[in-house]
Amino acid sequence: MKITTILLAAGQGTRMKSSLPKVLHPVAGKPLIWHAMQAIQKFTTEKPIVVVGHGAEEVTSYLGDSAQTVLQEPQLGTGHAVMQAESLLKGKTDLVVVCYSDMPLLRGETLQKLVETQKNNKGPISMLTVVADDPRGFGRIIRNADGSVDAIVEEYVATPDQLQVKELNVGGYCFDANWLWDALHRIPKNPEKGEYYLTDAVELATKAGLSVQATVMDDIEETIGINTRVYLSECDAAMRRRINQEHMLNGVTMIDPASTYIEIGVTIGRIQSSCRTRICMERPRSANAM
Repeated sequence: MKITTILLAAGQGTRMKSSLPKVLHPVAGKPLIWHAMQAIQKFTTEKPIVVVGHGAEEVTSYLGDSAQTVLQEPQLGTGHAVMQAESLLKGKTDLVVVCYSDMPLLRGETLQKLVETQKNNKGPISMLTVVADDPRGFGRIIRNADGSVDAIVEEYVATPDQLQVKELNVGGYCFDANWLWDALHRIPKNPEKGEYYLTDAVELATKAGLSVQATVMDDIEETIGINTRVYLSECDAAMRRRINQEHMLNGVTMIDPASTYIEIGVTIGRIQSSCRTRICMERPRSANAM
């Protein structure tokens, strides 16, 4: 079975207040999109498609031949963004995973679970959700009695009762490819914002009586998306905790992990000598290596 990932990286990231494209801002020494590329390598079988827009030349240059890029111009929403990959993928893949390039904490293992959910789903869509007290503006997940997803209700149109729902849409999807391309052309333009939203594909499926399934994530930190430098700092701290925990589980003692900063790719090991054993930290040879 062929599995292809579409990474959404076209957003301007105006709230970052930076001339650097948002997905090139670093977390633990690596750009946001580097982390996304590492995660999808866990399950994808085909070269990923990255949808670029603002800062397209810089992002494309950084990716090199590790991905194919398609330009979204103008930016008319997430549904419109995925549509840009149709000419490259239609008839050439079985499953399409769609996720954002600004979620560097999202693990490949989590996306693998999403893919497995869709493989066992007779319907066309499976998605990632999380249960959390702080909704962060995410859409609410409304479930049917059988546990399948009935709808995603965006926060700005949710009723008071729907706002009490704690299961949230994370923004990671796995689609049956044959169903996806036709569905994208049937997504209506949002009357308020004039854009085409990928979340509306869920409504198309459920209205047709097709099953939409959801995989609930265990680690809420994986859902952190970067919209501001505040979130960037929060994400960097979470990544640092993850990196340090892995080193400590491998036998490294840290007096104060909270103040210890180790970048991605650093290896720590012992160097034996006749008089003592000392710890050696080695940086990766190439800072831009994928």
